[in-house]
Amino acid sequence: MNISIITISYNSENCIAATIESVLNQTLPPAEYWIIDGNSKDRTVEIAESFREALKQKGVDYHVVSEPDGGIYDAMNKGIRLAGGDIIGLLNSGDTYEPEALSTVAETFEKEQCELMYANIRMHKTDNSTFTKRARLRRFETSRDWNHPTTFVRADIYKGNPFRNLGIHDDYGFFLQMKRQKRHIVIVDKVLANFWMGGASNQKDFKAAKKRIMDRYRYCYRINGFSRWYMLECVAIEAAKMMLG
Repeated sequence: MNISIITISYNSENCIAATIESVLNQTLPPAEYWIIDGNSKDRTVEIAESFREALKQKGVDYHVVSEPDGGIYDAMNKGIRLAGGDIIGLLNSGDTYEPEALSTVAETFEKEQCELMYANIRMHKTDNSTFTKRARLRRFETSRDWNHPTTFVRADIYKGNPFRNLGIHDDYGFFLQMKRQKRHIVIVDKVLANFWMGGASNQKDFKAAKKRIMDRYRYCYRINGFSRWYMLECVAIEAAKMMLG
């Protein structure tokens, strides 16, 4: 079962090396690895290219594409279209995998014959403390139970359901879309990735938080047919971010 990993980047010279190293250090390397860069103006592409030989020695088919794009989800869609593996994982620049992440993915898809899986993630706060955000499946939908960097999807499903490219939470909107389609989803009670808080989805700014609330409400819940009551969930998520940092 071949796994394709896609990392999108833009001016990520300070963090992309750690991301690529975490892919390079997998106990089960991916079949291919795509860096989809948005025409960075710093050393991002140079740093990405510096890993080419090391990844080749691991048997990884490595590609670095750098050109202008239409934003985060346009870049993800581009990588998904290019990917040739059976399973696709999206690891954003700055995030990292645990060493056994991909071996766990292969074992899970093989055993469960699932269409989508996700797992626990270690969250790194700006004060250097950490906590584990657990993966769960419950009747009441909330992004508190779902973790993007630990999500892996069958390639044909990703290719047939591209991100809508409407808001900052389109990845969660995709997950809710899969729930509505009653896809076979499996969770793994194990930390597979690390996420550093403080990015665009965690900015402590009222105007930015308001936009994230409306994006989540419109382009995750309402577009997928969920109740208007989910507005309360959207507000609660942003309130939690303000408190946690």
